[in-house]
Amino acid sequence: MAQRILGDSDFSRMMKLHIAEILELLMQRGQFFSILTNISNITFDPALPSEITSHFKPITLFVIAEYTFESSSIDDENLYFEAGFGQENIGSVVTIPLNAIVQILIEETPIFINLAMETAPEKKEESVKKSTNIFLSNPANKGLIKS
Repeated sequence: MAQRILGDSDFSRMMKLHIAEILELLMQRGQFFSILTNISNITFDPALPSEITSHFKPITLFVIAEYTFESSSIDDENLYFEAGFGQENIGSVVTIPLNAIVQILIEETPIFINLAMETAPEKKEESVKKSTNIFLSNPANKGLIKS
């Protein structure tokens, strides 16, 4: 039953709207934050060398602070920011579709979890389990979910 809701396009649009609202609030208040993202949906301009991208995990954490925070912007579909990568601090503009954001965190505390999964139907249950495992991997989160 829950899988039907989590995969519903209306639910997905609602999650994307909430992500945008939360990010806008954080930006307006000058609050640094982090996001866990599905890396397969992210673009880098200019493209990063493979020796950097090969180290990205399927779910990757980006810390939006300092210059990265100052360069960030949002529209109805994407979060944008500039960041430096690797030993050489290679600059790239990162474009993250809002629906690729799995979690929004302040310091190490999740303030938003996106359970909407825009993946093929056979992958939804696996994606929800992966997102839940990421959330539960932080010991501070284990008490937030009742068995």
